[in-house]
Amino acid sequence: MPATDSHADSSSSTTPSPATLQAQRFAGKVVIVTGAGSGIGAATARRFAQEGAMVAIADLSDDKLAATRGDLPADRTLAQATDVSKWEDVQALVEATVQRFGRLDVMVNNAGIAVQGKATEASIEDWHRVLATNVSGVFHGARAALPHLIRAKGCMVNTSSVSGLGGDWDMSFYNTSKGAVSNLTRALAMDHGKDGVRVNAVAPSLTFTGMTEDIKSNPELLAKFAERIPLGRGAEPEEIASVIAFLASDDARFVTGVILPVDGGVSASNGQPPQA
Repeated sequence: MPATDSHADSSSSTTPSPATLQAQRFAGKVVIVTGAGSGIGAATARRFAQEGAMVAIADLSDDKLAATRGDLPADRTLAQATDVSKWEDVQALVEATVQRFGRLDVMVNNAGIAVQGKATEASIEDWHRVLATNVSGVFHGARAALPHLIRAKGCMVNTSSVSGLGGDWDMSFYNTSKGAVSNLTRALAMDHGKDGVRVNAVAPSLTFTGMTEDIKSNPELLAKFAERIPLGRGAEPEEIASVIAFLASDDARFVTGVILPVDGGVSASNGQPPQA
């Protein structure tokens, strides 16, 4: 399921603890985050920077990157407008990052879009646009980053979705793309484990970013989501970012090929409604 920029439950803790941040797990490491202009990508860039990383952030335009860039230390940040659907753009992003910081340790392929509608209703143009961004974008990031990740014995974290583990109504384009991201993640993990590179993905459910603003602004629909999520609410972007950081850290050094649901328990259900 796509993600939105709202704040559903102020009681949830989204700020990393001082003990976690003092650990500086990524000091001296270089991280690229795509789709970093908002939502999960912006939260992920902030999290890596807070833990000491040098961070390259990418999104479609400099305007989209401005707010995120302002939250990060200037001496440890590179911002570059990048269309992940274009191989040349992603290749240029990786080359600029390595030129600026000297290496690449973590590639976070997060950029994505969603289009609603049945296969017979949504446009052919939207089909190609969703696959070009969500699937080719991850492939481009992987292909450009892997030579450097192999050199650094680094890792990759992709953003899939619970929609890449099961289907949704009226979301066939998005479901297809995220299913592809999930299985591409597994295949890359198998191919490059012996190179010393780990490849994993997070699979969020409803997350409060701009992509799901329509859900947040519809109380009836939001209540339906809350009823189906065992924890009773959607996630904040920082809660997804913390799991991305875990998968990229040495704490997960024996974890690869995993599509990790970060979904408040959605995937624990067999889909049947409550009976009591």
